[in-house]
Formats: sequence, structure tokens, C-alpha cells
Amino acid sequence: MNRKACDYLRSCDATFVPWMERIGPIKHKARRLPPFHSLIRAIIHQQLSGTAAGTIHRRFQQLFQENELPSPEQVLATPPETLRSAGLSRAKLAYILDLAQKAIDGIVPSLEEIDELTDDEIVARLTEIKGVGRWTVEMLLIFDLGRPDVLPVHDLSIRKGFAAVFRKRKLPQPEAIHKYGERWKPHRTTAAFYLWRASVL
Repeated sequence: MNRKACDYLRSCDATFVPWMERIGPIKHKARRLPPFHSLIRAIIHQQLSGTAAGTIHRRFQQLFQENELPSPEQVLATPPETLRSAGLSRAKLAYILDLAQKAIDGIVPSLEEIDELTDDEIVARLTEIKGVGRWTVEMLLIFDLGRPDVLPVHDLSIRKGFAAVFRKRKLPQPEAIHKYGERWKPHRTTAAFYLWRASVL
């Protein structure tokens, strides 16, 4: 992670210091997938284990052998029963088809376009799409775009990590994490990575 961000967290929140030393440096490189493909991946992964979702995602990509990253037009031109054969539920198929139409309509920005938008603008724009909630967009911001100041307070592992770091007997409410996390700006993504790691220690 960015050394400047880590130094900032140490300086503004002493409670984090022993956890950061225990966990050590965290390496992360943004995937930089186009938003359309990132959101397909996110929709497929919803409510599934990583292994199961990964299998379905690979099967989905294999439907488009000439282009593992199909265009929205290619997705819409593929018979629904063919798309379903990858293992998609009816609901997820509907979400992906809606996503493809939204991409054609210009609601889903390209990678170049999304770089010009703020985090809040991206959340507002992408949550218009069926099956895409705030958490899904926050994962895109962190893992695909590498945005530095994102704290997904509704994420269960973030809540567990916060409880571990700050010795809470009960899972903290998202609002409490959001309020406390104000002190971590503008490096809340780095804090999120440490909370994720703390949740499994």
C-alpha cells in the first residue's frame, strides 16, 4: 500500500499502530477492468462463494471465445438460454442484460470516462442499474479503479475488523464506522484493507 497513507493512519489513530505492525504491508494493485466487465463479475459473485462464482464467471467468458471481454452488444445478441448455461440464475441473467442495455445507453461509463468522475458521481450513476448496489460500486472503486478514500461500512468483514481493532463486543453499526472513519480521510481505502485483514486474525 501507499507508504504515505500508512504513515498518515499511524499519525492520526494510535489504535491502528499495533495492528498495522502485526499485519505488515498490504500489497494491492488495481485490476483496471472496464466498468462493464467489472460489474458483470460483481453480479456473478453476489451471494456465492468465490470458488462457485469463479467457475460461473469462467464459463460465461468462454461463451465468447473470440473475446473473453464481450461487448454489451455481444451479450444482448446471445440467446438467454445460452447465457443461462454458464450457471447464471434467472435474476442474475436479468441484471446482466439490464447492465448491457445500460452500457449501450451510456449509463455505464468507459474506463476513460469513469476516471473523470468523483466517487459519489460513480455511486449515483451505477446504482441506477438493477442488481448494482452501493457495496458493489464500492468494490469497483477499490479493486478496479484503485480509489484511495473508500470505506465500505456495510461490508460484514469491515464491521468484524472494526470490532476486533477497537475491542467491540457487538458488531458496530455502519453509521458508527462511517463517523469514526472520518479521521482516516483521505486514506480510508488503506484503513479498509487493514480492517479486512484484522477480521480474520
